[in-house]
Amino acid sequence: MDKILVLILLSLPTVAPKGSHSLWLLATYIKGQTPFPQFSYILMLDDIRLLYYNGETKTSVRRGNTTNEDTVFDYNVLFTISNYIEASFIEKWTVATQNLNNTNSIGPLAFQRLVLCELKDNGEPGKMITRDAFQGFTTEELRYTDNKFTFHGKVNITAQVLKIHLDISMWRHENVYYPTCIKILKRYLEKRRNQVNRKVKPKVRLIQTDLSSGSRVMCLATGFYPRHINLTLFRDGQPVSDHKITGGDLLPNDDGTYQMRKILKISKKEQREKHKYTCTATHLSLDNKLDITLENDGTPLTPVLSTVLTILALVIVTVAAVIIWRKRHASNTGASGRSEYTSASTSEENVDRTLQSS
Repeated sequence: MDKILVLILLSLPTVAPKGSHSLWLLATYIKGQTPFPQFSYILMLDDIRLLYYNGETKTSVRRGNTTNEDTVFDYNVLFTISNYIEASFIEKWTVATQNLNNTNSIGPLAFQRLVLCELKDNGEPGKMITRDAFQGFTTEELRYTDNKFTFHGKVNITAQVLKIHLDISMWRHENVYYPTCIKILKRYLEKRRNQVNRKVKPKVRLIQTDLSSGSRVMCLATGFYPRHINLTLFRDGQPVSDHKITGGDLLPNDDGTYQMRKILKISKKEQREKHKYTCTATHLSLDNKLDITLENDGTPLTPVLSTVLTILALVIVTVAAVIIWRKRHASNTGASGRSEYTSASTSEENVDRTLQSS
């Protein structure tokens, strides 16, 4: 269930810079008939799920922990924050019903909130973001960076009421949410250090396939961790322009690693020009960049592979036939007498000498 909720929350993307770490709280409030709890959230360290909270049962389920994490934070504080977020969702639902003519006829409504705090690569506390969304569109965003607040959003309240609302929210962020989030982030980093700092090398492939209009070259890197990777496709030593390439999105694998692919379509004319294509990857797990090269001789790779496999199959069948013939021939000569067997052996020796001399 929580995996599906994560897909919904992808409408609130924020990626921590390379070398830094972040703690995420991704909350969802759904009003309407669905198989999901009305209120729930997922707590994440970078891209690692820590726990899932079910608002109906008031229970939290830990994810992927291999150490004792009972002392990471006070659960009473977490539940207090959870209750506040849920109450704010209920308030937003009341406002939404006033702005929508008939909420029952348009299906379930989803309210979302992202709360994120960051620890810089030098160990110093970074920014904090609280972002709200309704039906997949961001409605409000409050940022706390370098002891300064910035707010963006459209609200249907007067400036005076908005000021009071922001003053209360900023006080909570500065005195409760921000220090609590940073403290929990540091503790989780200590507990999950091996998991966060693991490095898995990418498997890089350069694949060419045939198309009716020519062919395409795909640069694929998969199975790597952490998520930051530079994947570049070169033609004759020059990087291919981004507008000619499709793909490039970072996608998750089932085992917690990632994959990325970049695709270039090649016309039949370009195939005849015999370009050289190279896929280059740089990643934290690699000491040096990794280059995979494909020589394009004007013939798509797929037919070439098919031809090679066909020839290989014929060779295997021929060898098998020879072996069977020799076994049967040996049986026949053995039944006829030794002189015939000797003659056959001599004949094979002559063939060997002939092949050697040629």
